[in-house]
Amino acid sequence: MSNFLEILGFSFSITAPIFVILALGVWFTYLGWINDNFIEVGSKLVFNVALPTLLFISISKTHISEVTNGTLIVYAAIGTVVVYLLLEVIAHYFIHPQEDRGVIVQGSFRSNMGIIGLAYCINAYGHAGLVAASLYIGLVTILFNILSVITLNRSLHKNKGIGNTFMGIITNPLIIGIVLALPIAWTEVQLPAIILDTGEYFAQMTLPLALLCTGGSLDFNALKCDLNKALFASACKLIIVPFLLTFGGYLLGFRGIDLGVLFLLSSAPTAAASYIMVRAMGGNASLAANIIVLTVIGSLFATSFGVTLLRGLGLM
Repeated sequence: MSNFLEILGFSFSITAPIFVILALGVWFTYLGWINDNFIEVGSKLVFNVALPTLLFISISKTHISEVTNGTLIVYAAIGTVVVYLLLEVIAHYFIHPQEDRGVIVQGSFRSNMGIIGLAYCINAYGHAGLVAASLYIGLVTILFNILSVITLNRSLHKNKGIGNTFMGIITNPLIIGIVLALPIAWTEVQLPAIILDTGEYFAQMTLPLALLCTGGSLDFNALKCDLNKALFASACKLIIVPFLLTFGGYLLGFRGIDLGVLFLLSSAPTAAASYIMVRAMGGNASLAANIIVLTVIGSLFATSFGVTLLRGLGLM
């Protein structure tokens, strides 16, 4: 019994701090301490400066050849594509009207890795989790964007967006931060102290500010629309997709931090960027918002359960 409680405590030590800050974001918005302007400016600061700096500093200080499992990153890319194709088949037969299929598919596979998933990994494994997750995020974020445009274009009968998405990928601050850090890490160049110290200040404010903005942007009124479809997508995002990716990783021999990072990133709630993309392309934005709200709430329980199970089996 004591061992189970210890494992349960470990799982909640990973998820609970994230959701406390998310809840504070909701509360501060209710009190008027956070408003739409704060959320917009804060989100831009996180996306364009703080989070890329966090990834750059952590990777540039790391001996990549000693800690990086290239097999895990390749598996994550292949697994993401396979899961996407499976979701496309399911949506084709079970989701109507057709215009909502892309929204469901995107909401089911696109994780909020850069904020909540990364926070999970840091809470679980510290700096080692940050490095492993950063490289994973760099590749899979590109795939998320490409696959999201494909599925939305198909369901909405649009033939635009690929070129803009490509430009968005090569100018994405997160990807730029990772790409700039890789040669420094490989060559083990020592950065000047002033760069490291300044970067650390930005890095330390990244997750608290990002989580506050995420909590403040949640719209619970959106749950009134398309609830059944949103529940379906949420079940895929929080249960089916993490199970398939983690079980496949287990069969391939991943254990410890590799299997843990794989599970934690895949079990993160749906990315807020999915709503922005659906709205920009003229899709069902209310459904996209529903999926985000439900997965943010459900991730606390689903991720905690998964961590408890993996930890109890000695796999994480």
